[in-house]
Amino acid sequence: MNNRTRYTLALLLFLLNSSSIFADGFLKVFGTKIVNDKNEEVILRGMGLGGWHVPEGYMFGMSGFANAAWEIRSKIVEVVGAQNADTFFTAFRANFVTRKDIERLAQLGFNSVRMPMHFQFFVMQNQPNVWIESGFVVMDSLLRWCGDNKIYLILDLHAAPGGQSANNICDYNPALPSLWDLEANKTLTIALWKKLAERYAKEPWIGGYDILNEPAWNLGTVNEPLRTLYLSITSAIRQVDTTHIIFVEGNWYATDFNGLTPAWDNNMVYSFHKYWNSNDLGSISYLLTLRSSANRPLWLGESGENSNPWFTDCISLMETNKIGWSWWTLKKFDAIAGPFSVPHTTEYSALLNYWSGQASKPTVTAAMKGLMGMAEGLKLQNCTFRPDVVDALIRQPFETTNKPFTVNTVPGKIFAVNYDIGKNLSAYKDNDYQNLNNPYTAWNSGWSYRNDGVDIEKCSDAITNGYNVGWTASGEYLTFTVNVLQDGKYNIAARLAAPNTGGSIGVSFDNNDLTVVSVLATGGYQSWGTQSLGKYDLTAGTHVLKTVFFFGGFNVNLFDLAYVGPMSSPNEKALPILYSLEQNYPNPFNPATVIRYSVQTATRVTLNVYDVLGKHIATLVDKEQNPGNFSIIFDAINIPSGVYYYRLSAGSFVESKKMTVMK
Repeated sequence: MNNRTRYTLALLLFLLNSSSIFADGFLKVFGTKIVNDKNEEVILRGMGLGGWHVPEGYMFGMSGFANAAWEIRSKIVEVVGAQNADTFFTAFRANFVTRKDIERLAQLGFNSVRMPMHFQFFVMQNQPNVWIESGFVVMDSLLRWCGDNKIYLILDLHAAPGGQSANNICDYNPALPSLWDLEANKTLTIALWKKLAERYAKEPWIGGYDILNEPAWNLGTVNEPLRTLYLSITSAIRQVDTTHIIFVEGNWYATDFNGLTPAWDNNMVYSFHKYWNSNDLGSISYLLTLRSSANRPLWLGESGENSNPWFTDCISLMETNKIGWSWWTLKKFDAIAGPFSVPHTTEYSALLNYWSGQASKPTVTAAMKGLMGMAEGLKLQNCTFRPDVVDALIRQPFETTNKPFTVNTVPGKIFAVNYDIGKNLSAYKDNDYQNLNNPYTAWNSGWSYRNDGVDIEKCSDAITNGYNVGWTASGEYLTFTVNVLQDGKYNIAARLAAPNTGGSIGVSFDNNDLTVVSVLATGGYQSWGTQSLGKYDLTAGTHVLKTVFFFGGFNVNLFDLAYVGPMSSPNEKALPILYSLEQNYPNPFNPATVIRYSVQTATRVTLNVYDVLGKHIATLVDKEQNPGNFSIIFDAINIPSGVYYYRLSAGSFVESKKMTVMK
């Protein structure tokens, strides 16, 4: 083997094994900004992986009887035994976060993740010099997945030895000394950070070290013990790693920064948390002052557990003020306020009923079936995706437009809970739409299906997608983007449930005059009846249906729009003077798009879809049609991403257009 060959092989091995070769460079502090190696400002837009290392009771549906991770484990051991509990938690951690989860976060538009760590996965508290390699190996895998997807990984010590607060969030056990009560706990915390920094010092996709999550302890007015610990941790890290950012949180759940200025490190960021308060400039003014006086950046390291409109307003406030953010949290059991939810199995619900004193103790077999079913449900492909939550985080802070929650085709049934995705007072209006904690407001009284202010509950109607809109109040409304397939007159019938009379519902299309109809009593909130809301002339194409509620007191399941004949003569749209085929909308699309066309005279019409090689993919239309304007939905859910062509043939008229499926 000659020298050139050796050099080529060595270079190839370096490229294959180096995680930095594809990186945008280490993040660093430049004044009040976080920048990359090109000195370009980086706004971190992240998702927390809360619950993976440090489960909390509310994430499991156990908040009434077990909150800290050690309490959760104790409850499970009591039913199935220690060995079975180990089996469950092994599967739980294996499925909670995988490469697919990180890939999906990148696809959704996030550029960072915050990893809440429990010290016990890395070091034994009673043997401080015994490191647990398996914990570091898991972190290595997470880092590799992040690097492959150009996502920064921020390490967060969520549960320090002994616990940094008297709360479940750090797995605090009041029977044991806290972090602040035992010097050995502080020493172990410092050693752990040095070990982590030594291992990851040369990794550019490590975004930084969030060295202590939400300390909350009476440490005096200037937080001297906290500052002392932070200085010791920083010194230990800098002995082995002079490159990565250090994120520093204030006392009292990352809100109190007294005594933590001036900054003691050139590559330091102040991290605050924000929950259950207003999203106005006044809510962060003290933090902006901190940023200016300390000449260090700010980072909203944790926020969430609220409604979609609160999410959008909070992130808009952060982005306007050039503050990065990380949301809480990726996955929970049976929840609406996060990107992914794990539905409760029947057996797990029975287990929760036992723990809450509402049922007898299940057998070990039944309990394990419930637990392992939930662990299996944590796999990304088994989770319920909440597109409304992600849209509120990623798109709505920057756009004011609405978009369809699903494809609504007319004629057809439109479920009330499938109103458009968008902001409150645009896609919908709800009177109680966020929690500012003064007093506490339940923004979704039914806690089902979506995380907007709109109140949604489970539905028992004969025809249903499982949910209905309830708790209606005067002035609230919903909007729906609908695709009308053919010019004509359409009757709108609603499935409504009302224990009493007194409510009314209004209907309009495209912001035209509102038609208001009184709601008839059906005998109960789940006693459903059909009521006509009137007939409307609609042209083929896209329209916005708006339904307004007056006086409330009724539930809404669906709207059924049925074709009843040609448009009324005074409003009849002139027939097209030419054949035409329009560009599909939206384009690119996933998974459905609308194709519109016009027919000048009665003739045979075909509309087909082909791939770029000319292979026939689908026939959308093949029939005789009268003159008019038409619209058709093409659903590409079963075909891969790529470029396709659709061709219209109507008499001697033939035209093709290109469209793109992007998944």
